[in-house]
Amino acid sequence: MRTGWRHRVAASVLVLAAACAADDGGERTADATTTEPPPPATSTTAATPGTTSTRPTTPVMQSYDVPAGSHPHDVAVAADGTVWYTAQGAGRLGLLDPRTGAVDEVDLGAGSRPHGVILGPDGAPWITDGGLNAIVRVDPVTREVRTFPLPAEGVAADANLNTAVFDGDGTLWFTGQSGVYGRLTAGSDDIEVFAAPRGRGPYGIAVTPGGDVYYASLAANHLARIDRGTGQATVLEPPTGGQGTRRVWADSRGRLWTSQWEAGQVAVYDPSAPNGGAWQEWRLPGAAPAAYAVYVDDRDDVWLSDFGANALVRFDPDTEEFTSFPLPSSPGEVRQLHGKPGEVWGAESAADKLVVVRTGA
Repeated sequence: MRTGWRHRVAASVLVLAAACAADDGGERTADATTTEPPPPATSTTAATPGTTSTRPTTPVMQSYDVPAGSHPHDVAVAADGTVWYTAQGAGRLGLLDPRTGAVDEVDLGAGSRPHGVILGPDGAPWITDGGLNAIVRVDPVTREVRTFPLPAEGVAADANLNTAVFDGDGTLWFTGQSGVYGRLTAGSDDIEVFAAPRGRGPYGIAVTPGGDVYYASLAANHLARIDRGTGQATVLEPPTGGQGTRRVWADSRGRLWTSQWEAGQVAVYDPSAPNGGAWQEWRLPGAAPAAYAVYVDDRDDVWLSDFGANALVRFDPDTEEFTSFPLPSSPGEVRQLHGKPGEVWGAESAADKLVVVRTGA
């Protein structure tokens, strides 16, 4: 089924001095424009002072309007540069073409409340939909919507689906904050759901270059490693208690970087370290950081969204320096990050915008 529509939006640009420093958005009443985008306005902003960064770069931040009431949550950047996003407030999946500002949205069905979106090995967007309690696939060409419902009884009945990832075998693994994680086996309709070892909390999920799957538990304050054979999860305790580990991303070395919402920290777990792995943690700059999203780019720089500073923050693991990039909207509330070489994308869920930092890398 398809009930898509096209929409053209205006884009705005901020040229950022490399700033030395370091669930769902509010209502927005302004209607999105339906005219051709005007030439982008450019301005230079001062950066929030903090820890000095030595990287010689002048990133450009650009934002794109999406339809009012979309409250975009997660993004997935395709190889051609287009950006899929979940319009959580509207029950739709959107596609932005940054070259033109055009938006194409597909209705996911009555009751839909999409959270995460990722691109599968087949090139299609796959969605974790909490409203439908289902995994959803949208054909990128025909826009046909296919739904894979979770079991209607037991622990999966109201999973509060959050995020998903594909392993190297093509199996999709997913999380549900109600206290579950599960898998959709490659090439089948078979969904298996597991009760999380500490109940409520599974949120972010990631796969390492070696194929290992880990998830973050927000409410239960830990990282967990999933045995892909048995499906059983092993709890990995961060050094800081009550930290609110929210999202997780793997770097090129197989280390797991996590955002700690309650502690305002970024943490890394190295499973290859002696004695069963090792942790390190760093507090973000500012008086009251709140680290929500985390993403590791192609240079192994670590990016976070900081609700406390209303900014995107880059962490350099080599120098242990933070650089903060203020968001164009206040509040912006970026809940997830993704990208491709030279670009880091997020969704300002409170402002009905998508935002990109073009790093020039």
